[in-house]
Amino acid sequence: MDEENLVFLVSRKQRVVISGSRRRDVIKCIVKIPQLDLLITASQKGLITVFNSQMRVQTSTNVTDTSWITGCDYLSQLKRIVATSERTIIVWDYKAQGSGQENYFVIKPMDHCLLCVCVVSLPDQLCRDDILLGDDGGFVNKFTINSDDFGLKQAKSKKKLQSQVLDSKNFKSVKRKLHNDWVMKIRYITALSCFGSCSLDSVHSLVLESLKRLEDNLPVREFSMPRGANTFCYCTKANVIITGGDDKVLRLWHPNISTKPVGKLVGHMFSIMEIVTNEKDQHVISLSSAKVFRVWDIQTLSLLQVFHDSHGGPGDMQIYSMVYDSNHGMLITGSSVMDMYPLTRMVQDTKQIPHTHEREINVMLYNRYFHQVLTICSESIIKVWELETGLQIYQILDPHGFSVELTSAAIDETGFLFATGAYNGTIKIWDFGSGQEMKVLPEGKDWKEEEPWLRRLIFLKAQEKHQHLVLTLERNGKIKMVQGKEEEAYLVVIWELPNVMPFLQDVNHTVHLRTSPKHRSMRIPFPDVELVEKNFSQHINSSAISMEVNCIDLLQVEGYNLIVAGTLNGVIILWNFVNSTVKELYRPEDCFTVDPDLDPKRFRINNILFLFRSPECARRSSQDSVCSSSQCDSSKGPQSNKGSKQSIHDNEVKGEKTDVTAGEQQLVDKKQPGDTNVIDTQPPVIVTAHEDGHLRFWTMEGKLLKNMLPFTKHSAISLTSLYTDSCTRVLLTGNVEGHVILCSISSFLDPPHEEKKLKQLLAWRAHSLEIIQVIYVEDKQMVLTASIDGSVRLWHAFNGHYCGYFGQRRMFEISQTSDFILPCDVNEYPVEIKEENKFTEKKQKYEYPLVFDQQKWKKMSSMSLLFKRTPPKVFEVDHDFKFFKSLSSPKIRRRALKGFLTENREAGIVFGSLPIYRVPSPTSLRFLPLIGSDAQRESADGIPGKKKGVHVQHEKDHHLILFSYVTEEKSEKTFSPTNKSGFFLLPIHLQVKRGKLEVAAVA
Repeated sequence: MDEENLVFLVSRKQRVVISGSRRRDVIKCIVKIPQLDLLITASQKGLITVFNSQMRVQTSTNVTDTSWITGCDYLSQLKRIVATSERTIIVWDYKAQGSGQENYFVIKPMDHCLLCVCVVSLPDQLCRDDILLGDDGGFVNKFTINSDDFGLKQAKSKKKLQSQVLDSKNFKSVKRKLHNDWVMKIRYITALSCFGSCSLDSVHSLVLESLKRLEDNLPVREFSMPRGANTFCYCTKANVIITGGDDKVLRLWHPNISTKPVGKLVGHMFSIMEIVTNEKDQHVISLSSAKVFRVWDIQTLSLLQVFHDSHGGPGDMQIYSMVYDSNHGMLITGSSVMDMYPLTRMVQDTKQIPHTHEREINVMLYNRYFHQVLTICSESIIKVWELETGLQIYQILDPHGFSVELTSAAIDETGFLFATGAYNGTIKIWDFGSGQEMKVLPEGKDWKEEEPWLRRLIFLKAQEKHQHLVLTLERNGKIKMVQGKEEEAYLVVIWELPNVMPFLQDVNHTVHLRTSPKHRSMRIPFPDVELVEKNFSQHINSSAISMEVNCIDLLQVEGYNLIVAGTLNGVIILWNFVNSTVKELYRPEDCFTVDPDLDPKRFRINNILFLFRSPECARRSSQDSVCSSSQCDSSKGPQSNKGSKQSIHDNEVKGEKTDVTAGEQQLVDKKQPGDTNVIDTQPPVIVTAHEDGHLRFWTMEGKLLKNMLPFTKHSAISLTSLYTDSCTRVLLTGNVEGHVILCSISSFLDPPHEEKKLKQLLAWRAHSLEIIQVIYVEDKQMVLTASIDGSVRLWHAFNGHYCGYFGQRRMFEISQTSDFILPCDVNEYPVEIKEENKFTEKKQKYEYPLVFDQQKWKKMSSMSLLFKRTPPKVFEVDHDFKFFKSLSSPKIRRRALKGFLTENREAGIVFGSLPIYRVPSPTSLRFLPLIGSDAQRESADGIPGKKKGVHVQHEKDHHLILFSYVTEEKSEKTFSPTNKSGFFLLPIHLQVKRGKLEVAAVA
């Protein structure tokens, strides 16, 4: 069996060893509390442990030293844990502070040995819980426990250990003998408002009745099976009860039909010990005494998976309990350790790399009418997939002939046709629903090799019916139009744009077009044009990289008839067929100084796109959000960058959901009622994705509106693709390292085009290799990504959660939010750009006024080198430099303070080697009389002169007095005070803080 086809991923099993358990101790019971996302385990020797959602121990205690624990459950009203031993009931307050010995109560004695326990969860009763107990005498007991039973007893007690033992006769209880053998399992089924108990009794194997039957002797509903039942469970969706016992057969019963089971599941070779259900997927997981797990489908009664717990030898390490955690999609078993088996869909990183095709993806398109995805790989295989399920509809092998690679494709605005283009220049038009070939442009005999390679196809809006027009971009930069009439089987090239590069290279920024009066039988969107020849130099400046057109985009709406082209050397060219002009909007040489040492490809435009908002979208309220808060929250906390943070919940234009044509930007062309005209709307904006990793936004006149470097966890990465929704609210881009960047551009398109309005919302890594196309599916709020790694993957748009890939064996579940998962080749979490808090904008700025000069340090000597006659060597000085390696390097480029060396080596070991810095410009400077006696002032260093102190004030409450003196020759020298014996003292600081004089050493 394929590992990916398995239900549980056994290879990713996690094991938790419960610390503190005694030797040869085993986990006897596991209880999952979904509402609190807690897991409770009870070991046979009395250790009860509570785990949180991260499977970390929250609290634990040992509740018994003499008897064995047989079961446990959670009291939902009293917020306590109940456990049963052989003759006692234990109630533990796991939230209380202090030792565990002070927090639990023991209820005894009991008439029989207790074997199992469950809590009756009734929402109408407060501060009271009912528990059901099954014993070895075949009795089912019901105990009622109130909160007053514990609070009053504890308050009056003086002896802790004695007061925690409560008499069972003081509790309200009823019991009834329902079986003739041990009661193995007891459960309360809320959906049926009744309890169930199973036994090894072959006649009374399973009893299913309401709680009222415990108080009377009326007949009960009984299910009989050979050798009784060890366990049972109930599936709510299928409304069946599944039982299993020593006869190794799983039986499915209708709750109201006890005479005959509705189905049987046969396959176990040993006694069935535990059964749990997965309600979401309608699966039954059964466990035999040989530690063999079997996963069954309830609806089809088929076997899905078999796996074995290989821990320990045969008959050793028996698994006593099993529970299915629906919150995290995990099967949990308890033996001497706790094992957790995750669902395969919850842990998508299987050992197999996701593959939609065997070769790299060349084209990905989305059909908004069919809700289907079309993918083409370099092996020339066309596949069509269902978006919601991920199932393959059909595929076409070698559509343009054997070993002819397809390089481009497009879908028309109706969704019924799609066109494909190959590297040899051939074009075909297909019926999307059936995959049948309709028209073909055959290969020309005079075509040169690699010249007609098709980079891009765009369907045009035909002005007449029964014709198909396709705009093509070839690898050599030629832009042509191909026409296909309904009655003809072949396509023909009817129109071609002239080469405008020599004109633009000859410093002409705008070239006018001449419309040809050539008569045509059919109208086309663009007229025949010729360049108005002027006197220009035939000498073309040689460039490091060619000026071939690399990408194009089309804007064909009322009032605009434009083609924009991006070249390999970064030039943007705009063809305006309304004004009959072709204009150079941007040239890198005009804005940047071209360094010949740098890579000339950095200005390359990899993709280009028109951003235009139709009047219908412009009228929608801008107060709506792109996504609701529930759709934008992440279950796994994405990491935020430390720079500018913006919120994903910014005010955007939402309005109605409008579909988007995949693979190309086809904008809505609708006439508005009244006098409203499209030209009255805002002019379009051009966005370009560059090789240097920047997104640049331009006006129609070539003015740069915004130069944006998207934030990812890595440096600037080349951008490869662009996509926007129909109302241009969000912009998606992908790069060569597999990242997807989601930006909000709704408010940015409204004038004035302020930089603050352009906000990056999210960035996540979707592939480990280059992304060739990203598509935003508006109605589902999903993102499709295609990469050269051969996979097409599906993501939630506003949190970056992974849904799966096309070609996987499991169907997609895009409507249900699950735990955060990642593909096997990606280990980076999404980066959410949060909004900057206005209270944290003013941050304290730190300055680094002292800069260490290593060259000056090498000229100085420490005490170890002081007595050497020969000058110190370089490595000896560098050895002393190790003490400065732990200092912080300067964060701001500033001028270093000018320093000088002291010529007085007798001043000491430390101060003879430290450089002394001068403060060049204090805030305030004034001379004060030197503090000290007249004798000290006259004998300082034996130099006559007037001694004064320099008072330097740098802050409001910080005053620093530097000792110095001024001689008659106005020379200045550092002053070091001496005592009466003539020894030099440490230089000192006198600081005045808040009116108090403080004396401190310089060090």
